[in-house]
Amino acid sequence: MADWLDSLRRRAALRAKAGLTRELRPRAATDAGVDLAGNDYLGLARHPQVAAAAADALRQYGLGATGSRLVRGSTAAHTAVETALAHWLGADATLVYSSGYLANLGAVRAVTQPRTLLISDAHNHASLIDGCRLSGARTEVVAHADPAAVEAVLAAHPGRPAVVVTESIFSVDGDLAPLADLHAVVRRHGALLLVDDAHALGVMGPHGAGGVAAAGLSGAPDVLVTATLSKALGGAGGLLAGPEPLIRHVIDTGRTFIFDTALPPAVAAGVRVAVDLARSGESLRTELAARVHLAVSRLTDAGLTVGGPPAGGVVSVAAPGSQAALDWARRCGEEGVAVGCFRPPSTPDGRARLRLTVNVGIARADFEQALDVIAKCAP
Repeated sequence: MADWLDSLRRRAALRAKAGLTRELRPRAATDAGVDLAGNDYLGLARHPQVAAAAADALRQYGLGATGSRLVRGSTAAHTAVETALAHWLGADATLVYSSGYLANLGAVRAVTQPRTLLISDAHNHASLIDGCRLSGARTEVVAHADPAAVEAVLAAHPGRPAVVVTESIFSVDGDLAPLADLHAVVRRHGALLLVDDAHALGVMGPHGAGGVAAAGLSGAPDVLVTATLSKALGGAGGLLAGPEPLIRHVIDTGRTFIFDTALPPAVAAGVRVAVDLARSGESLRTELAARVHLAVSRLTDAGLTVGGPPAGGVVSVAAPGSQAALDWARRCGEEGVAVGCFRPPSTPDGRARLRLTVNVGIARADFEQALDVIAKCAP
């Protein structure tokens, strides 16, 4: 009976030897370190108005939603944030999930039929990859950010229902998908475009409405949008935005929506306020872009290899290998700077790197000092 545990221990030892062990590091509420690892791009997670709205809803509703959205979990806070998100994104309707991961699983499944062909970018997030796998549909993985590759697959399957699946700003390297070109290909072939806008929402586009809006595709009937509420909006949860019949279909049939406990009302209420702050936050986006430019310049001048050009708040810095990335991140942490450490299999190209996520809620002087620490600690 213990054989299976021995197998797990051997596999853990192999991961440790390859520098692929992952650790949970509890963070204190009073942590004084500079956070370049979280995704709070606009610094809204601790914004007083956001916290006050969440606290007020917490007093009214209690800690959790107490049930799924279709049982007891829907509240006025959920309806309010869904309405605000739809208006911001220029969509017919939106539906809020308890996580962005579940939103992606549900979105892919909702647009998949037995004959559907899914065309997935090679650098897509794990949630999109898993959505494609769990859908049971045939999936073709195409070269990263390559509309010609997408067109070739579509042309090879004329008349077959198809969905092109991509991120807008890719989560590992921070580069931007050619959304307008992808949409032109999709439209020529009568397909759909599903865009995970998680790292672009609040960060780019008119009024921060995201990468889809920046590409001029808001409200297009053949474009579906997912995103998280946990990055620039500083909260938690996910969303699906699109035509009303799609949202109706998911409410009636979407397993990751129907059978999941709803987002806590306090989080929904806080995110509702964060939406307004993000929509009017042009100065925050300007500062974010300036800091990203500074990070790329400083780290490149220090002899490091920086991916790019970054489209949002993600800056990717190459590491020689998995163990080197792990040691580099540890040294930065010892100097008071938290950085993301991305290693296989979390990286789409099998290469290790540090991922820095810029947060304008950090004092500018602290941010600049953190860049010096990263350069000093480099392998």
